[in-house]
Amino acid sequence: MPVLAVIFDAFGTLVKIGVGTNPYRKILKIGIEQGRRPKASDAEDLLSMSMDLRQAAEYFGITVENRYMIRLEEGLHEELASIQAYSDGVAAVAALQAAGVKVAVCSNLAQPYASAIERLYPHLDGYAYSFAIGAIKPSFKIYQHVTQLVGVLPGESWMIGDSKRCDCDGPTEFGMHGAYLDRAGGGHFASLQSFAAKILKTRDQT
Repeated sequence: MPVLAVIFDAFGTLVKIGVGTNPYRKILKIGIEQGRRPKASDAEDLLSMSMDLRQAAEYFGITVENRYMIRLEEGLHEELASIQAYSDGVAAVAALQAAGVKVAVCSNLAQPYASAIERLYPHLDGYAYSFAIGAIKPSFKIYQHVTQLVGVLPGESWMIGDSKRCDCDGPTEFGMHGAYLDRAGGGHFASLQSFAAKILKTRDQT
């Protein structure tokens, strides 16, 4: 099948955090201090529900003093402002879109972080976020959502990211083509530009 769409992971793939303040993790830590036992589902709940910091604290039954909550919110804003695009991500997206390939992002992330992705990559063909879909990678639900979002069959799409399980193996099991990005050289591709070049070469050969 021809490649009609490329799906990128977000953090660690298209974008990176400059100043990490980990506000959600700090809320859960406060919960431990208050006697709340962490649950295996905590991380998935944070990523699969649309919650800001105050809503997350309320959801988990954690009391956060308003002064400290304001500091956490300020830290979150600082973290969001520090997020930058990888240069090879910007170049790869531009090359693929110039060739007529649809480009989307598919990411496990908490609700506030979506704004940074759309600030840095404002003209993608689709944005599939775990908090909006109610499922996290490697659930087939999120892969189905993003392929339908850009109007392609799974076999007509490639996905790439820095998680072998979520961005390579999961998509492959769903019927997409998956690729593992490791900028240190331990994956299928060491840069998004080399990945995009392969996709475009493959299209030229079909």
